[in-house]
Amino acid sequence: MRPSDVRKPSAGGGGVQSLERAFSLLEHMADAGGEIGLSELAVTSGLPLPTIHRLMRTLVSCGYVRQQANRRYALGPRLIRLGEAAARPLATWARPQLARLVEETGETANMALLDGDEVVYVAQVPSRHSMRMFTEVGRRVLPHTTGVGKALLADLPEEQVRALLARTGMPASTERTITTPDAFVRALRTVRERGYAVDDNEQEIGVRCIAVRVPDSPTATAISISGPAGRVTERSTERFAPILRAVAGDLSAALAGP
Repeated sequence: MRPSDVRKPSAGGGGVQSLERAFSLLEHMADAGGEIGLSELAVTSGLPLPTIHRLMRTLVSCGYVRQQANRRYALGPRLIRLGEAAARPLATWARPQLARLVEETGETANMALLDGDEVVYVAQVPSRHSMRMFTEVGRRVLPHTTGVGKALLADLPEEQVRALLARTGMPASTERTITTPDAFVRALRTVRERGYAVDDNEQEIGVRCIAVRVPDSPTATAISISGPAGRVTERSTERFAPILRAVAGDLSAALAGP
C-alpha cells in the first residue's frame, strides 16, 4: 500500500477517535481482501499493536470481525446486513442518473460496487429496446470478467490487483475473457489511458459493456452501460464514454454534497 493510502483519524471536528480507528481498521481489512494479520494491520494503519489488539477484541465481541484458527482476523457476518441495508438507499438515490444514461445512450445502465474481492451489482435501469441486457441486482461476479470490474480496479496499485487475482483465480466466462494477471494489468493501463473500461464479449458472447469509476466515492463504485455488441460498437463507444464520465462526475458531486 502506498503511504498516501494510510488512513489517519481526523484531527478535529469532535470525532470519537476510537470509533474512527475501528472503522479505519475495517476498511484496511476490506482492502486486504477481508482477512489480515495484526502485524499487517499495524503497517497499513500506522497504529500501535496494543491499540489494534484492543480494538479488534471489541470488533470480534460485536460480531463485525472474527478470529480465524490461524490467528488472522476476517470480516464478520454482521457486516453483510449493514452492507445490504446501505446499498438499498444508494440504488434508489442513483436511479435518476442511471435513467439519464438510458435516455442518452439507449442501453441498459448499471451501478456496481467492489465488495471485498467481488463486484456486486446494486442498481439497474433497463433499456427500452426489445433486445436488451439484464443483470440481476445483487449478482456477484469476479472483477476480471467485467467492464465495471476493470474500472473499479484500474486505480489500485498493481500489487493489490495481483494479490486480488491470486485470491480469486481468473476462470474464463468466454473465450474472450482475460485469464492471466499480466494481460489484465496491461488492460488496466489501457483503462487509465482511455478513461473508461470495456468488456468486449468477455463475460457473455454478443454483449459489450462500457464502464467508468465514480470518482471520490466513499466506497469503490462504477457505472456502466451494456447492450448487444451490434449496437455497442467501437464507434458508438466514442460517443457513450463522455456521457458516462459526465454522469459519474454528477454522481460524485452529489456524494460530496450535504
